[in-house]
Amino acid sequence: MFRNYLKTAFRTLRKNVGFTVINILGLALGLATCLMIVLYVADELSYDRYNEKANRTYRVNEDLKFGNNNVLYAVAMPPLAQALKTDLPEVEEATRLKVAGGFHVKKGNESILEYGNVYADPSIFNVFTLPMVNGNPATALKEPNTVVITESIAKKYFNSTNVVGKTLAIDNNQLLKVIGVIRDLPKQSHFHFDFFISMITWPDSRSGEWLRSDYNTYVVLKPGTDSKLFEKKLSALLKKYSEGQMQTALHVNIADFEKSGSYFRLNLTPLTDIHLHSNRTGELGSNSSVQYVYIFSAIAIFILLIAGINFMNLSTARSANRAREVGVRKVLGSPRKYLIAQFLTESVMVTLAAAVIAFFAVLLLLPLFNQVSGKEMVVGSQTLAWLLPALLIIVLVVGFAAGSYPAFFLSAFQPINVLSGKLAGGFKGSWLRSVLVVFQFSISIFLIIGTIVIYNQLNYIQTKNLGYNRNQVLVIDNAFELGGHAKSFKNEIKQLPGVVNATLTGYLPTGKNRGTSIFYKEAASDQKTALFPQSWRIDADYISTLGMKISAGRDFSASMPTDSTGLVINETAAKFLGFTNPVNKILYRNMDGNRDHIKPYHIIGVVKDFNFNSLRENISPMIFLMDEDTGNLSVRVSTANLPALIDQIKTKWQGMTQSQFSYSFMDQDFDANYRTEQRTGTIAIIFTVLAISIACLGLFGLAAYAAEQRTKEIGIRKVLGASVSAIVNTLSKDFIKLVLISIAITTPLAWYLMNKWLQDFAYRISIQWWVLVLAGAGALLIAVVTVSFQSVKAALANPVNSLKNE
Repeated sequence: MFRNYLKTAFRTLRKNVGFTVINILGLALGLATCLMIVLYVADELSYDRYNEKANRTYRVNEDLKFGNNNVLYAVAMPPLAQALKTDLPEVEEATRLKVAGGFHVKKGNESILEYGNVYADPSIFNVFTLPMVNGNPATALKEPNTVVITESIAKKYFNSTNVVGKTLAIDNNQLLKVIGVIRDLPKQSHFHFDFFISMITWPDSRSGEWLRSDYNTYVVLKPGTDSKLFEKKLSALLKKYSEGQMQTALHVNIADFEKSGSYFRLNLTPLTDIHLHSNRTGELGSNSSVQYVYIFSAIAIFILLIAGINFMNLSTARSANRAREVGVRKVLGSPRKYLIAQFLTESVMVTLAAAVIAFFAVLLLLPLFNQVSGKEMVVGSQTLAWLLPALLIIVLVVGFAAGSYPAFFLSAFQPINVLSGKLAGGFKGSWLRSVLVVFQFSISIFLIIGTIVIYNQLNYIQTKNLGYNRNQVLVIDNAFELGGHAKSFKNEIKQLPGVVNATLTGYLPTGKNRGTSIFYKEAASDQKTALFPQSWRIDADYISTLGMKISAGRDFSASMPTDSTGLVINETAAKFLGFTNPVNKILYRNMDGNRDHIKPYHIIGVVKDFNFNSLRENISPMIFLMDEDTGNLSVRVSTANLPALIDQIKTKWQGMTQSQFSYSFMDQDFDANYRTEQRTGTIAIIFTVLAISIACLGLFGLAAYAAEQRTKEIGIRKVLGASVSAIVNTLSKDFIKLVLISIAITTPLAWYLMNKWLQDFAYRISIQWWVLVLAGAGALLIAVVTVSFQSVKAALANPVNSLKNE
């Protein structure tokens, strides 16, 4: 019986080639898109799950509110890890990571700059799954000046992974003994390091300070531990160790500290939540957002629904063509259940063919999708182990779901009505079909509006006046490599033709280097008047080089020695301080965390607010101090021959140091901070085009069948003198009505949801009325063009051909 179903289904599909091609193409496009998104979502959800203890591992964070500033840190205090293991029995293990920054590694006569460096406790191998290919994890990193490296680094410097006992020479001829080699970290990890240096090598790691946080701290809880109950114990632990230091530094206990509205607290983030749910200060990498997982998952479902709806619509639209077939079968004694089985078999066959095409399309297009999304996804044996069963389930679900209504609809025809010609055909024959068309275009219109809003927001970010000029600024990395020659290097660069100005500091609006200090309005250091702003060390050329504007007072001057105790504050800091005229006012700086050790500074100027954080955040108070920092050299250039200028700068660099010359442009660094949003916008555009294409494919098929079923009506109208435009209007108006209904339903919903998305940005666009009009008009135009193609074709047909059988 089943074999007969397959044979009959194959014949029927081959007989109706146009219908079959449209259905398979639409479903294949929908399934391919869905599979792409499934791979993307699976990749996003897989981060850090390679760790064997992932479900029991947590990162300990600090939330700090002091004065005006509220900061969420991904780091904690230096002694916290040991205290957790000592004081809390629920803790199985704890470990710390401390970013080591860049250093040079010698390879023969070459000095290579490496950035993937971190100090790590020996317990790291009891927390994270870092398989060793050479060495013993039980003894690794327990001695100073030892290092564990990845396979790639071992091959890079030694051409082998059997390198335990060998040494690496880094900055200042420091030797690190290789004590182990681990496999390269998976791409799906929230941190990526190549050099794990023993924590004991870093003197600060033995600090007992509880009032600062700069170590990424992880804890593994024992099986069965309730993480919420454990989290509540952290406040008591923090109070036990930090209260004495707080009394010394601020002359206040924790209770009084919190009564003033300030606090600092510890909390947990599950390891597997870091990539999608964490965006704190001190993250070890650039995380994504679960918001995009939800968005793309919804898009995948919607596109699959659109493709399935096409199948249902086209199948029911063909009802008149297959009505006599059903009638004859029933007269010959075929039970309804056999008819249903026959139609479902056809549906599953179409879906299976589409799935095969979709699968190979994904294999072909995956490299391109990786390039757009910034991923490194591959379809390997592990992926196929779950992808093929999932695809089979999708085929069965989509096949039965999309084919169920046509199957029950067609099999319900009464033979007497069919064979006597009483069955109504045509487009108006099904209210459900109309609802499904409305649903299809509602999704398409929503995606159009969403894509326009995302594009406009990204464009706003790119063009917004940030309070500084990031264009034509060359950033030379690691100026500290020049040592005592850094200032002379800056002065020589300033003399080059094409150089407007240069500033020597690592504190840049587009960089990651940040710092805070405590300032008070009064010498009494009352915490109620405390200011906890960003505090950046800059030179006298900083503000002019970056094109910032002074709104009151003056800039720093290298010719005025008293500016070493001067401050330039931003407008937000001035508002918080409440000074009518902040210039010449005194602020008192807490020098070392001790309230008794303060130093007076005088405000010499106010700089206009500028964005130094993500545009998702409001501008916070900022204070500039004129002090030495040699992190980077930023050079404002104005030349038509930029490559030649860069070569000149590189030559001067190489004349002062053997270190690698590395640079970037500030506008590119800025764009990199919003790469996730940019990629999201690009992917959204692609998916929107695909969704509209699938919807139009279905509309094209519906219009074709509507025209086919009204062939004789069109012929009679033409014989009676109807014009081509009148016939086109007759055939198109029903479809246009449905698109207009879609616009009316979707526009307010899309406006509401996209406004919710924009709330994540502190600086954002407003959705203009023309965006909604443009989306609706675009969808309407697409529908008109799609339907009109078939309508015009039908209207131009010779009526003799349609009426000759009458």
